[in-house]
Amino acid sequence: MNLRVTHTHGEHITVTAANGTEILRYVYRPDPDPFESRKPYAHPLRTLSGRTVTGYRPSDHRWHKGVQMTASHLSGQNFWGGNSYVPGRGYLALPERVGSMRHDGFGAFETAGDRLAVTEHLTWVVNGGAEWAREERGLTVHAVDERTGSWALDWSIRLTNTRAEPLVFGSPTTAGRELAGYTGLQWRGPRDFTGGTAFTPDRAGAAHLMGTQGPWLAFTAEHDEVDAHSTLVFAHAPENLDERTAIHPSHWFVRAEPVPSVAFSWAFFDEFELAPGKSFGYRYRLLVADGAWDRDRVTAHLAQLPW
Repeated sequence: MNLRVTHTHGEHITVTAANGTEILRYVYRPDPDPFESRKPYAHPLRTLSGRTVTGYRPSDHRWHKGVQMTASHLSGQNFWGGNSYVPGRGYLALPERVGSMRHDGFGAFETAGDRLAVTEHLTWVVNGGAEWAREERGLTVHAVDERTGSWALDWSIRLTNTRAEPLVFGSPTTAGRELAGYTGLQWRGPRDFTGGTAFTPDRAGAAHLMGTQGPWLAFTAEHDEVDAHSTLVFAHAPENLDERTAIHPSHWFVRAEPVPSVAFSWAFFDEFELAPGKSFGYRYRLLVADGAWDRDRVTAHLAQLPW
């Protein structure tokens, strides 16, 4: 299926499928409120039939915006947005701790019929203006398939510490809050995904999956207003879970209630450090599909999409 790509310079990139459905909008001009941690985001994401599967600035967490790269606890700074968790004091509004990710430009922008591949350069900037890290981000839209009603977004990160001291990555859980290991690439679902079903290759239920590990996690839900379900699948590239290559073990942060959210948490239970001048990388895949897919269908489809 051919794609139509539109780049509104300085604003966003949109990807439209051959059937006329805009399936992705990647906004690299951040929203203006610094307390929400100004950074690029992908919203809306839609299925091929036009069902929206991301939420944007919901009333419960205004800083949740579709799909975003985040870092909730990074050497005392908050690149997640909103309130910061402080041990012994809970969540506090500390705007002086909220950082941002600056879009510096695109290193590559390639389209080829049914595929878009973008390389983006960003700088992670703390509140006050100091630059702490350089990021090379990869975004690839591919595997758009009318027959299966699905398409895929690959999202990669290569982050380099530009400070003279280590960067320390953590989460609210590493700071003392139980089962709040959110950080890393995060998806916020739309309101009608609340109460949806999450499952992995060997278990089901968001409460049972919180803090677990595995190659992929699926989230399916029924939409309001229409008689339709949608499914998202969050998948790790093999090296993310390989102890020989991954900088730190990844765990799932997943909730279906009170808000639908999934994050590839790179620091759920324990902090890790990135030394000055050093880099780390992760690769992820999001599969967006019409219908309520089951475990067998997810497994079979992922097997057809080599890394």
